[in-house]
Amino acid sequence: MTAFPTATAPPTATPRQIRWLLRLHRPAVYTWTVLVVGLAAALVWLSGPLTDAAATAWHQYDTDPDCQGPAPCAYDQDAILRYKDVYRYTTLAVLALPFLVAAWSGAALTGREMETGTARLAWTQGTSPLRWLAARLAVPAGLVTAGTVPLVWLHHLAWSAGRGRIDSAEDWYDLTTFYAGGPLTVALALAGLVTGAFLGLVLGRSLAALCGSVLATAALWTAVHLTLPHLWPTVTGTFGRGRFTYYPGIKTGEGIITPDGTRTPASSCASDAVPACQALNDRRHATGFYVDYHPYAHYWPLHLVGAAAVLALTAVLTVVAFRLLLRRTTGRRPARAHTPPAAV
Repeated sequence: MTAFPTATAPPTATPRQIRWLLRLHRPAVYTWTVLVVGLAAALVWLSGPLTDAAATAWHQYDTDPDCQGPAPCAYDQDAILRYKDVYRYTTLAVLALPFLVAAWSGAALTGREMETGTARLAWTQGTSPLRWLAARLAVPAGLVTAGTVPLVWLHHLAWSAGRGRIDSAEDWYDLTTFYAGGPLTVALALAGLVTGAFLGLVLGRSLAALCGSVLATAALWTAVHLTLPHLWPTVTGTFGRGRFTYYPGIKTGEGIITPDGTRTPASSCASDAVPACQALNDRRHATGFYVDYHPYAHYWPLHLVGAAAVLALTAVLTVVAFRLLLRRTTGRRPARAHTPPAAV
């Protein structure tokens, strides 16, 4: 087995490796810069002139008596439609960032170099495998963080600018709005980066790593979406028979309240909305109803606990990638600390 240079100290990216990596992936750096700057400009436009124009149009619609009937009335409908279109497209673009990062990482960051053999050539030119991988994770991670953090912040500002001013503005718990405006998307982008690099090392094929990293990122996002509401305590709202109270937020459960105060989950008819549900709840002896949900006050706690969980998983996968590379290039497991026996 060919011996490669190894590092006794923790692997770090040297300036020479950073310059070489930026030159090697110059098209990707330019594309990322244009994407971030263009999307940031669109979000600034959305949070300012577009939101103001749409809010003015809705104010005209709500205050003009002619708009409350079937007859046409004078209000700037185009401003409202323009706001909705730009908001939808910028939101989808922000949500696509983790998948774009994962696809590029799997195809170009490690997979292509393993497939063409340039990685092993670099390892024989004075660059240890661990420092090679450290550079390919640290530099893109910095660029990904520097790009996604301002974008999710600008998206949250754009949504906040229309909150309470635009009747058709999305609620905070809308699926796309919730994820596009918080740090969880940043954590998912970093997870996509590490996942792509890891699969590039394991598979050694750029196309396979590209497909695998995108699918793995989608699976991770699905797992996060399913488990996130249960990572933070919910609040409970109640209401009596014959009435309905809407609790805006992320709902995790609902049901009926029995005469002894027991809360019983119900998959249907968790209110007296229709006569059939009223009859069913009479047979259930329901005295009221309850809803477990996350209000807007839980927006940041949910994002932070979800981001922490994703980053912890990313850190574990990073360690696994380094250990895998070390074992492949040295033919041994990473050395463990050994305590010499005490003298007799």
